[in-house]
Amino acid sequence: MNTPRFHCPVPLKSGDSVNLPAGAARHVQVLRKQPGDTLTLFSGMAQGGEYEATIEHMGRSDVRVEIGAHKKIEREPANPVHLAIGVPANDRMDWLVEKATELGVASIQALMTERSVLRLSGERAEKKRLHWQAIAIAACEQCGRNQVPIIHPVMNLQNWLSNMSDVTDKSKPNSNKFLLSLRSESYPLKAQLTSDKTALQFIFLSGPEGGFSLLEEDAALKQGFIPISLGNRVLRAETAALSVLAALTFE
Repeated sequence: MNTPRFHCPVPLKSGDSVNLPAGAARHVQVLRKQPGDTLTLFSGMAQGGEYEATIEHMGRSDVRVEIGAHKKIEREPANPVHLAIGVPANDRMDWLVEKATELGVASIQALMTERSVLRLSGERAEKKRLHWQAIAIAACEQCGRNQVPIIHPVMNLQNWLSNMSDVTDKSKPNSNKFLLSLRSESYPLKAQLTSDKTALQFIFLSGPEGGFSLLEEDAALKQGFIPISLGNRVLRAETAALSVLAALTFE
């Protein structure tokens, strides 16, 4: 049976004793773990990797563990992928965040666009962001990732395009920016991936149901995005974004 994995967003050090975050502690209790049982912890912080841990104490609402050996294990793609997407309706964004995390996305930017069905702003938008971040953490615990993707605050598409310098990993200056588009002049994704191996990261911009408007696409093209196509079938908003991630994962 696999050792259960938990995100513990505090500095971890072999030999230390720490209390698990409330959510992880509840999960350990639901699993009916006992003192002496082992867990795997990852913080997602600078030290990276994951740690063995042994349960020392099981309280009514708290769980204390002793941190064991550190394993320098990362399961990240060679090239970070940042996904910006017009938020799909209903619970499809939840599903997209979960699957995109499993496929190795580095960050997700939820966008409000002309054709967005779901409209988010203010406190409601922040609650949604925290909800999606929790989904990403749970997906990392399940799939073995030790780096949790960043779920950025919800933004309007035009504002996001005006602040492109805030999007990517500053330690990796080269990036390819792609717009998923049904335009006749769009390039096949496969051709773009094989023609340029110099980029250290990718940014993919994908629309909501119904796609972006022509004005929105034109604004993206002015920011240097290259229009790409996934073939001659019209995919759902969440399917298109995940298809890109899958293509890069197995590239």
